[in-house]
Amino acid sequence: MQQYESNLMWHEEKRSVLLETPVFTVTERQSVGPNGMRGTYIVNEARDWAIVIAELDDQFLMVKQWRHGEQALSIEFPGGVIERGEDPDSAARRELLEETGCSAGTLIKLGMMNPNPALFANHVHMYYASDLHQTGTQQLDSDEFVHCTKIPKQDVCRLMGSPDYPHALMASALGLYIIRFGTNSGTASK
Repeated sequence: MQQYESNLMWHEEKRSVLLETPVFTVTERQSVGPNGMRGTYIVNEARDWAIVIAELDDQFLMVKQWRHGEQALSIEFPGGVIERGEDPDSAARRELLEETGCSAGTLIKLGMMNPNPALFANHVHMYYASDLHQTGTQQLDSDEFVHCTKIPKQDVCRLMGSPDYPHALMASALGLYIIRFGTNSGTASK
């Protein structure tokens, strides 16, 4: 690390749990920064997530579901929480199967990001899936109500960020897909 970067580093002195929920834990972090500056910061801790961009016949396999924070329906790529002890690749395959009823013959990791490094301590793992095989029906959690549909790739690219596609992490996943495979209308090449 270069000298000027060491002048940017903060060091955590104390971590306290403020609230534990089924979804995340809210913590308070007391840290010392450059030149001895002290600060208190709130950080949300959650399990990592997986998102799967599933491609079938020049279309993306998408899910539509209610999002409580937005108070609206949201069209998204399949995905969800990585269970304790589960590796991200397995979680991606499981979430794809649960939400769409499809398994992937090919699964490629596109990348990993922090959803908001100022506020969150977890990561989202983003994948591309192809060679899809219908294996049955959705296997949703009891509180999960999800409609699965195929949408042309160009429509998803054009509408991302619109009221029907409000989820920023989906836009991030799509960005990684475009970096890897481009925006052509054919099936992505490996």
